[in-house]
Amino acid sequence: MVNVLVTGGSGFIGSHLVDQLLTEGHTVTAVDNLACGSDTNLAAARKNPNFRLEIADVADLATIAPLFKGVDWVFHLAALADIVPSIQQPLPYHRANVDGTIAVLEASRAAGVKRFVYAASSSCYGIPDAYPTPEAADKRPMYPYALTKYVGEQYVMHWAQTYQMPALSLRFFNVYGPRARTNGTYGAVFGVFLAQKLAGKPYTVVGDGTQTRDFTYVTDVVQAVIAAAKSDAVGLCMNVGSGNTYSVNRLVELLGGPVTYIPKRPGEPDCTFADTSLIRKVLDWAPKIPLEDGVTAMLRDLDYWKAAPVWTPDTIREATADWFQYLGASR
Repeated sequence: MVNVLVTGGSGFIGSHLVDQLLTEGHTVTAVDNLACGSDTNLAAARKNPNFRLEIADVADLATIAPLFKGVDWVFHLAALADIVPSIQQPLPYHRANVDGTIAVLEASRAAGVKRFVYAASSSCYGIPDAYPTPEAADKRPMYPYALTKYVGEQYVMHWAQTYQMPALSLRFFNVYGPRARTNGTYGAVFGVFLAQKLAGKPYTVVGDGTQTRDFTYVTDVVQAVIAAAKSDAVGLCMNVGSGNTYSVNRLVELLGGPVTYIPKRPGEPDCTFADTSLIRKVLDWAPKIPLEDGVTAMLRDLDYWKAAPVWTPDTIREATADWFQYLGASR
């Protein structure tokens, strides 16, 4: 048993990580300000005496530092997500994703933690030149969310280099699964499509739907994160992907239902596809859940998506106006 601290522990991925750590018998503290996560995601965890939730802003070092005393492993997942809000309000994203990361690093360093794992984003690659995309590919963040997550990763690697922080960074590709976020602005395709399915509305497919995504099931991601903590590797950035890339049309086929098409968005790649050879070699990790099985699991609990907004072409056009204005102009 080890003492673990998870920032962003009430979020989509964070809450699944908390549950798995508790299942393995660890003592877990989740630190979250509930800006993106939900307390309901921790319903099962709250029944476990080895769990506690601390409501705090990770960018507030003075407040969070005492929470790290006696902690062995730190998983830093807390962040502001979504593309459009990051374009509209870049400063809160910098505070949460950059200042927050530095504060968590310093709290971890002062406490002498044994392992530090950072949740990075594949959005750092922007529109890459090669597929599957290796970790050494050029970094081309296209919007402030992607930039701030990449800058946070650079701080983690610098702390590993300068202060010998026992840290790793994992770049997640298109994570999906139960508890995926339903609040916030227009974003992740699963939340959009499942709410539309419940409402009997057509799926709003971007472009012609032939674009592909490396949809990676959340339990596979959690296993990768825990494997990183259990390893001796330090100072590496590694991709976490499904081992495949799937078209949006294939996703629609699995979900079943009518389709309407909306304009392709600037700054989005036609494909995301992780080269996972490094993480397979270093951590002996491999994904297990194919898209077909993951979608089936999500369809078993459709009621969860009743809370999600039902997007239409008109509301999407309004919500993404700044996306087209700024990213279109940058091309």
